Amino acid sequence: MTSTLRPPPPAPPRPPAAAPSPAPRSPRRRRSWRQALRRDWQLYSLAILPLLFFLVFRYLPMLGNIIAFRRFKPGGSIFGEYWVGLRYFRMFFTDPTFWEVFTNTLVLGTLTLLFCFPLPIVLALLLNEVRARRFKRFVQSVSYLPHFLSIVIVAAMVMQLTSIDGTANQLVRIVGGDPVAFLQQAEWFRTIYVSSEVWQTVGWGTILYLAALTTIDEDLYEAARIDGASRLRQTWHVTLPGIRPTMVTLLILNIGSFMAVGFEKILLLYNPLTYPTADVISTYLFRMGFQSSNFSYAAAIGLFEAVIGLILVLSANLISRRTVGTSLW
Repeated sequence: MTSTLRPPPPAPPRPPAAAPSPAPRSPRRRRSWRQALRRDWQLYSLAILPLLFFLVFRYLPMLGNIIAFRRFKPGGSIFGEYWVGLRYFRMFFTDPTFWEVFTNTLVLGTLTLLFCFPLPIVLALLLNEVRARRFKRFVQSVSYLPHFLSIVIVAAMVMQLTSIDGTANQLVRIVGGDPVAFLQQAEWFRTIYVSSEVWQTVGWGTILYLAALTTIDEDLYEAARIDGASRLRQTWHVTLPGIRPTMVTLLILNIGSFMAVGFEKILLLYNPLTYPTADVISTYLFRMGFQSSNFSYAAAIGLFEAVIGLILVLSANLISRRTVGTSLW
């Protein structure tokens, strides 16, 4: 008889070896500010000049706000002669001229924000759709150029274009109309000012939005195309949410400068004939402080304007954080 050899039973699998437990990490010691300063002193030294600039030109002048509560006389103490309390605040609260310039400031600030904030977004979205690189660069260069022009040059160009013999009146004559002295009529000043602001700032404002557009993931556009979304739908559901943090940040900054309507340009363009619509708080302060030598009264109005601007910034930041989820702080 032949015996049948059976293979030996397989050996039971060995249990996996336990992974070695990681060595306990030593608690990481936090470096003090002196150690960080000693290590990276070259980087911190680059911040000295900007800090000095803000200290000298931003924070030290705040000490001058004390003359809003004190009687200041030219040639006397820089902090005023004696305490008058809220006298100058009551003066401009009861001054009808102040409320006229305050209304002009609100109107010009609203018009500037209404036109100069959304138009850079529209231009950036249009440039983002351009595929011809040379044409895109040409449009960018042409739109950026007005930002680098001096306010004096811009004001001179506006005066030449709107003069009696300027380009605007030449077009009026072509269509059979009579020439108009645009800068001598109060009803035209706001249109001229806002138009010049749009021409000068819109192109430069697209830089941040174009940079933000490059950070949007292309896979989101691909997914939207697969779902059948058109270009308009892709812009609404992908592009705009992608640049929303940049939009909110710039909106808060623009609201912060809402009351500080362009002082230099208005000062160069306006005249007594256009005061009813052109005179704003900053130009009124200039006349009260330097032409009338009423520095305490001007300081009180300037402090009031600064407080309004601070309230606007804090309110815009709070509303943005609670509604959109994006804020400066």
